[in-house]
Amino acid sequence: MRWVLFIFIVGACLALLLIVAAMSRNKKSATSEIQLVGSRARVDAELAPEGTVLIQGELWRARSADGSSIASHTIVEVVGLSGYLLLVER
Repeated sequence: MRWVLFIFIVGACLALLLIVAAMSRNKKSATSEIQLVGSRARVDAELAPEGTVLIQGELWRARSADGSSIASHTIVEVVGLSGYLLLVER
């Protein structure tokens, strides 16, 4: 009976560890976001004033810093962050 309990506890711990690892893998770190400032990106979906940009192989939500529209395929520079939203300029 003790072996069954031991195996159950070990299995539960491993399952919890796998879940936590999977969740942390999908999270973008604050450090990587800060490193994006100053980087160049390509507008994927028109920013009017919000849309998406492709930067370092990832799609990010973005907004033009001055509120203007920016056409898709335009190269922009990341000038700031607002949570998980990038602020960009031409």
